Amino acid sequence: MTGNALRHRLRPGGPWHGVLPGVYLAATGTPTVGQEHMAALLYADPGSVITGPAALRSQRLRGGPSKLVDVLIPAARRRRDAAFVRLHRTIRMPGGIWTFGPLRYAAPARAVADAVRGLDSLREVRAVVADAVQQGRCEVRELAAELAAGPNIGSALFRAALGDVADGIRSAAEADLKDLLARSGLPMPLFNPEVYAGDTFVARPDAWWPELGIAVEVDSRQWHLSPEDHERTLERQTRYGKYLIVVLRFTPRQIRTQPEEVLAKIRDAVEAARGRPPLSLRTVPAAA
Repeated sequence: MTGNALRHRLRPGGPWHGVLPGVYLAATGTPTVGQEHMAALLYADPGSVITGPAALRSQRLRGGPSKLVDVLIPAARRRRDAAFVRLHRTIRMPGGIWTFGPLRYAAPARAVADAVRGLDSLREVRAVVADAVQQGRCEVRELAAELAAGPNIGSALFRAALGDVADGIRSAAEADLKDLLARSGLPMPLFNPEVYAGDTFVARPDAWWPELGIAVEVDSRQWHLSPEDHERTLERQTRYGKYLIVVLRFTPRQIRTQPEEVLAKIRDAVEAARGRPPLSLRTVPAAA
């Protein structure tokens, strides 16, 4: 296409407009997310891969607050950031990628590692890491491998969050509960273990004191919206009652905004349970 032909299409009110240097959208209107991602890959040149928050959101995972499109390119390539595209030169281009048509995304573990290194809140980092594990998109060992292989700069919060998730933390609300308990003087529970009566599965409480028979459930609507989820919740409540487990339920908002009330209820339950015989239940800690 000649320069004149290109300028004609890009004229004010024309049928095309520029998205990035050398990349044009042959349509009017605002680009879709997919079109922005395609433009980012075209701008970054062949072999580039989208990572970080953009890659996580495209895979229906929590990606953090950034609206930029982070793109991995080989270290030898010379390109500069432009508009909404942030380029990252690396000698460690991802081996495994997730594709959607012509779009190329880093696999969840790499995308998580790249996303959280740009965050400065432990709570947000834990939320991103826990969401990927909670949804079964990657395992703690894969994230640990990314942590070990990546740069040390910006890795402290990632390391701390990964430790929490390895201990069983599977959501931001559970992490808030752990932080609350850590400074309360109360004994620390296990997070997301499996509880059995003999070989019969009883439940997987969010927090569990096996020696006291106390469970805490963090009731977040995010995970309990479908009728099937509601039915499973009722079945779990029945099993708790059958095996004499004391269950305390809190919402994420209560944990954040009413910490003293939450702690008071847990403390009362712990004191009341100290005198009763231990339950004949078997506990299997959460797998890392």
